[in-house]
Amino acid sequence: MSPHTHEVVPVDGTTRYPPRDQELHRRLVYGDESALGEAYDAYGALVRAVARRVTGSAAVAEEVTQRVFLELWTCPYAFAPGHGSLRAWLSIRGHDGAVARVSEAGAVRAADGAADPAEPEPEAAARAALHTALGELPLPQREALHLACFAGRTYRQVAVELGIAEAAATARLRSALCGLADRLAGPPGPGSPADEARDEC
Repeated sequence: MSPHTHEVVPVDGTTRYPPRDQELHRRLVYGDESALGEAYDAYGALVRAVARRVTGSAAVAEEVTQRVFLELWTCPYAFAPGHGSLRAWLSIRGHDGAVARVSEAGAVRAADGAADPAEPEPEAAARAALHTALGELPLPQREALHLACFAGRTYRQVAVELGIAEAAATARLRSALCGLADRLAGPPGPGSPADEARDEC
């Protein structure tokens, strides 16, 4: 199937997710493989981009992406369409999977006593700190931040996709950024977690 863009629909006061998410979810639950293909066409590039931003590796990002969509296929009930968009859910799952892979790689390097030759250790540490902090934010804030930073949505589009008022979307994004700043507080400087956070969006 050819890739297609996600349509932002007007908020009507009751819809908390794009209408097609509910239909895709229903088809996934009933084992419709074409629904998985549609989800991958629509959001595969997003999940891959999120994972690559976290890991810095195209190969690892592809592995994470495959795992995320395998999870969607084998455990469709893990996604609840009434609690946010499929775009946000997949983005968060990709982020979590990528953070886990970075942590695993760090543990292996520590055990071997070897640094990653592909990336200077301070930058790797800053990246890991940033994405770990992002994973610790409350889910509503994470959803808003993922839509804005990783999916490229405006605050108005974030409001539509989450089914909340624009003021509430702005407040969530502000709270998320403040939460990251609090978690990453440390001496400023090139490669610091705070600098990474400023560059993320």
